Amino acid sequence: MSETKEKKVVIVMCNYSVVVKGIERKLKEIGCKVSIITQEKDNLPKFDKEKETALFIFYLPNNIMEDVIKFNWLEHVYGKIHDLECECEVIVIGDKSERDDLTGRVFGMLHVGWLDRPVKMEELELAVTEGIFPEVEGNTKKHILIVDDDPSYAKMVREWIKDSYQVSIVTAGIQAITFLAKKSVDMILLDYEMPVVDGPQVFQMLRQEPSTQGIPVVFLTGVGGKEQVERVLKLKPNGYILKSTTKEKLLSYLKEKL
Repeated sequence: MSETKEKKVVIVMCNYSVVVKGIERKLKEIGCKVSIITQEKDNLPKFDKEKETALFIFYLPNNIMEDVIKFNWLEHVYGKIHDLECECEVIVIGDKSERDDLTGRVFGMLHVGWLDRPVKMEELELAVTEGIFPEVEGNTKKHILIVDDDPSYAKMVREWIKDSYQVSIVTAGIQAITFLAKKSVDMILLDYEMPVVDGPQVFQMLRQEPSTQGIPVVFLTGVGGKEQVERVLKLKPNGYILKSTTKEKLLSYLKEKL
């Protein structure tokens, strides 16, 4: 474990807690040099780029997706890590329900390790010392991206379909473009009315990009006016469903399409 002893570990969290104290204690037991970053004190420690590998452990608060201030701060810290000249590794500890939502938004999930909360100390030790993480469930499921500026409705739909599909949520059109630049999906459920860039504009952007033009896009929206529907149908999406649909009808529709 000599390699671990040379590794500095930085725990990044919004607020210090009893759980984090336990994680800190465990890391010191296995020979890590631990420092902590919080919202009140977020200066990154200095690293010797020739000798050290920096390991950052992000301990996410509950409902991080709903707290704009904490979300932006964590995104800011993650961005600063990329400016370091030494080799960096990242582990994220958070709620399983938010793992997919964070994919492609804050953390480049293809380049970090994830541990579900409540974290098991034996899994944490394996992740830190050996780079071994628990297998992620649901990877064989078809992946659906919900694009909707109403997070409450999007989460309800996810609850409806999560047993059958892997589901991710973004709340703005531009976020969808960023997400899809890093991760592929099997279908997109797209809202019509959204600020800045609306659903039809997002759809056109997806069809103009070679990497996304083949992804089935179904509008899932509360907009049922004749002019709006005709505007969308001229673009030839893969479907148009009103939000008044039921869970059973939506699941049946998705099963048919996928």
